[in-house]
Amino acid sequence: MIATYRLQLTPEQDFAAVAELVPYLRDLGISHLYLSPSLQARAGSTHGYDVVDPTRVSDVLGGEAGLRALRDAGLEIVLDIVPNHMGVSDENRWWTDERERARVFDYDPADGWYRRFFDIDDLAAIRVEDPEVFELVHAKVLELVRDGVVAGLRVDHPDGLADPAGYLRRLRDAGVERVWVEKILHPPESLRDWPVEGTVGYEFLNDAAALFVDPAGAAALGELQGELTGETRPFEEIALEAQVQQATTTFAREVARLRTLLDEPGIADALAALPIYRTYVEPWSGRIEDADREAVAAAGIDGRLADVLLLHERGHEELVTRFQQTSPPVTAKGVEDTAFYRDLRLLALNEVGGDPARFGISVDDFHAANAQRAERFPRGLLVTQTHDTKRSGDARARIGALAGMAGAWRERVLRWREIAAELDPPDAHAQYLLFQTLIAAWPISADRLEAYLEKALREAKLRTSWVDRDEAYEEQVKRHARALIEHRPFLDDFEPFLDAVVGEGRRSALGQLLLKLTSPGVPDVYQGDELEALSLVDPDNRRPVDWAARRDALARLRGGERPWDFGSTKLLLIERALELRARRPAAFAGGYEPVDAGPGVVAFLRGGEVLAVVGVRDVEDAEAAVSGRWRSALDGRELDLTAGASVPALLGELPVALLERV
Repeated sequence: MIATYRLQLTPEQDFAAVAELVPYLRDLGISHLYLSPSLQARAGSTHGYDVVDPTRVSDVLGGEAGLRALRDAGLEIVLDIVPNHMGVSDENRWWTDERERARVFDYDPADGWYRRFFDIDDLAAIRVEDPEVFELVHAKVLELVRDGVVAGLRVDHPDGLADPAGYLRRLRDAGVERVWVEKILHPPESLRDWPVEGTVGYEFLNDAAALFVDPAGAAALGELQGELTGETRPFEEIALEAQVQQATTTFAREVARLRTLLDEPGIADALAALPIYRTYVEPWSGRIEDADREAVAAAGIDGRLADVLLLHERGHEELVTRFQQTSPPVTAKGVEDTAFYRDLRLLALNEVGGDPARFGISVDDFHAANAQRAERFPRGLLVTQTHDTKRSGDARARIGALAGMAGAWRERVLRWREIAAELDPPDAHAQYLLFQTLIAAWPISADRLEAYLEKALREAKLRTSWVDRDEAYEEQVKRHARALIEHRPFLDDFEPFLDAVVGEGRRSALGQLLLKLTSPGVPDVYQGDELEALSLVDPDNRRPVDWAARRDALARLRGGERPWDFGSTKLLLIERALELRARRPAAFAGGYEPVDAGPGVVAFLRGGEVLAVVGVRDVEDAEAAVSGRWRSALDGRELDLTAGASVPALLGELPVALLERV
């Protein structure tokens, strides 16, 4: 398995359209198509996660015949599946039939209560732990696996299941050899010993991004946020407040259900305080791990509730199970969909699975994380962008670069506030969010910018929200944003500063890209991300891709042209690294050996035969402890190295180097 390419299927980008992309993707070096959910979803679905009939492949995408024809086009397929929930509507025959509803869904016919997916009322959770329901939901998918149409599965939201480990064992027993789980790990949490290839890669994304965040900027950026918005609390407090709010409002009905099972105070606070998404206690088997005990203790849960959750007091199996199914949505909605939009210190850190309190990591820390990946899950996915990330890798890298120029950034922000004072500015929170967003995504159209700001402000839930909209406030923010991006005095000051940020951001983005392509695991490319991609949170990151531009750029590079801009450099890096992975599979399946090159350089060997070098910062006098004769996979240079090779000489014109032993 060389690399995956994630595609978001739509009626316009269906199986037939994807089949036309296969020659291009094969030339790029991709081995596996990584498809969004492809079973029958509700009419008009834009993402496929609202399945209404799991027994058949989506008609609008081309049906089962279209999916099988796509596999015959020449690339293997990894399919995203949704075992936790289905869409509820008249299109779902199991939902409309009262007896089937009680059999298939986690539904109580006595009061009409049912377990939702997060806070979405029209997505109802499935009783997939029941063998008959498992068979109903998976029969078609397992048939596609047995027939060789699908080579592996990506499992959406396993934390919503009553028994994630048991579910994954059942998949393995059914013959699914390759499974990746969308499991969000909060640092320093580790993936449990499940029968999977690994996660979908958010922990790598956050490690790679943090590597390029200069910790020296932490204090200054924290002070700037406090000066502008008055927010000076550590992120942990901001997040806990948001989680408590979610537990007591959005998920009040779920908490009330738990209270009917155990009439103990503090359940909402306990759900909010867990430092991880959930525990994995098994009341049916009595299994409990140290990580579960540590999470309960860290949350400050004590007394009878702790005794019940840790199985010291038995007889509360349903309470324990439902508590563990409820804490993930409380955490996700509280942290990712609220606190990440409230804390603005450095938005590059506010990413799925990330911890904004962790301001940068060292080269040694990155090596340690990679070594653990190599040992435990060497075929886990490696990503820098997904359909769920808050920003694309290139946009995130730009914001991350601000940490290394915190003083200059502060001066500019204060100057821009003065310049923009005549444009009816909104509150400082919205304006500071706007400034960082422009750094990330410029040039950006007014429509895209307004749509993002509307979503971000509603997610923050400070002045407006999805439930209680303040349309006058939202319109003021949008009006200010429209005026600002056409305001020449602002642009005259903004654009020169942006040029410096873009240069640093692109160096960081190329470094993160090479790390993704060479670290232990399977690299994934999100659709369109092989050229420069400055996308924001969905639906912005699901915009149509200009495939003609990408085909043309790849043809030019393969025809011998040198890279002519940042996008073509990214493309070259991907094509050459994947070609090397295909040609030297033993090296990338082999060991991971850090190479000492100082605190500002990440360098490592794969299988002793491939050398990756990435400049993080302060590389001028750095030397890498490596020797031998090497050839660059990027430009063909040959180098005779002795111990103490100059890092600048290795890098040449780029901030990265990829070499193979001659």
